[in-house]
Amino acid sequence: MSSNTILLVEDTPSLARLYNQYLEGEDLTVIAVGTGKEALKEISENPPAAVLLDLRLPDMDGLDILKEIRSRELPCEVVVITAHGSINVAVEAMRAGAYDFLVKPFNADRLLVTVRNALKHRSLSAIVETIKGSARKEYYGFIGSSLAMQAVYRTIDATAASKATVFITGESGSGKEVAAEAIHRQSPRKNGPFIAINCGAIPKDLMESEIFGHVKGAFTGAHADREGAASRASGGTLFLDEICEMDMALQTKLLRFIQTGTFQKVGGSKTEKVDVRFVCATNRDPMAEVEAGNFREDLYYRLHVIPIHLPPLRDRDGDVIEIARHFLTEYSAEEGRAFKDFDPDAEQVFATYKWPGNIRQMQNIIRNIVVLNDGESVTVDMLPPPLNRPSGKAPVAAPSPADRLSAGVVAEQGATSENGDIRPLWKVERDVIEQAIDACDGNIPKAAAKLGVSPSTIYRKKLSWESEEAES
Repeated sequence: MSSNTILLVEDTPSLARLYNQYLEGEDLTVIAVGTGKEALKEISENPPAAVLLDLRLPDMDGLDILKEIRSRELPCEVVVITAHGSINVAVEAMRAGAYDFLVKPFNADRLLVTVRNALKHRSLSAIVETIKGSARKEYYGFIGSSLAMQAVYRTIDATAASKATVFITGESGSGKEVAAEAIHRQSPRKNGPFIAINCGAIPKDLMESEIFGHVKGAFTGAHADREGAASRASGGTLFLDEICEMDMALQTKLLRFIQTGTFQKVGGSKTEKVDVRFVCATNRDPMAEVEAGNFREDLYYRLHVIPIHLPPLRDRDGDVIEIARHFLTEYSAEEGRAFKDFDPDAEQVFATYKWPGNIRQMQNIIRNIVVLNDGESVTVDMLPPPLNRPSGKAPVAAPSPADRLSAGVVAEQGATSENGDIRPLWKVERDVIEQAIDACDGNIPKAAAKLGVSPSTIYRKKLSWESEEAES
């Protein structure tokens, strides 16, 4: 594919020449054809970067060409050209995968801006596809091929061989222990033990004994000598989860242990030395804990050698559905259910939900669905709260994108003119939308994204405005 080749599909020779003239000043190679058959041949033999596609061709419907391009996943952007009375067809083309459309007649500036935006979009898409093509979808217990997780995987790769202490941060349920295990399994210590201690789950009176062990008679109930996590982790990795929950007095002893590699059991006098790699984690902001006086500053700097931040699930692009399908398959096999996938509506709910509890919350939700239901596809009526409406309350219809746009426009612009007259809502909306389109250099899809609506919403509104103006 050439990065600057444009295929112009237009059956009117005079218009083809005109559009070619519009593009003459650009660094582009324009190939013009007049039939759908010629277009398909050219696309197959030399896929262009972009196609300017007239929807009305003498031998076939332009939509059929668009569908062929999309079904074959050809790497080119399609801009459809249509007459004024066929905007609804153009909206259908957008739904079928067209990047943008032009309504005849249009001037040179409109064509140039649209073509430049289409080529820029194609270039950025190619970069993303290249990165995704080499992306790892699974990594030592992690699932997900998002760019955010690729950065985490690369950091773990670079960190694993070292003995340097790793400090993992991230929200609860984001996979901090999975990351710690990944570091261990990638390291030269992978055949040694991986010992995990949750500093927030063990009473502070017992935490010192859990880490360092104790001797017989050290305290009530110490009926025999006991090895702690430090001894058991020798030759391997000691993972201290929720490190910011640790008592300040014990933090002092931990600092000495990290600095020297030596410790004494509770109630003992013998100094023991072990070879341990430290990995710690917290769901808090560790520097904020230092500033609040809850965490020793010197311990923070001793531990915070290599930081790894795990992104929350809501920031992991398309990973949500990938992870959900993995757990659905796993739990369906465990429970003897027939589930294979999510239907489109349920998938949309999963993709748009914010997941405050991250992966742990998703595991619980999917386990609930699998245990209480059965079928080949998960449907919306199977979703438990909070993904579904709370029991006993009437559902509240979510506002449509067009309704949200209207409400936002009135709040931003006001519904009255300078002389106090009430302006029609469609005129207020039109002003805001046209300002957004101008700010985006005529790129309607980009303007739609900025406004929080779909491009087809803007196209339908433009058609409606023209009708309003014609009637007034």
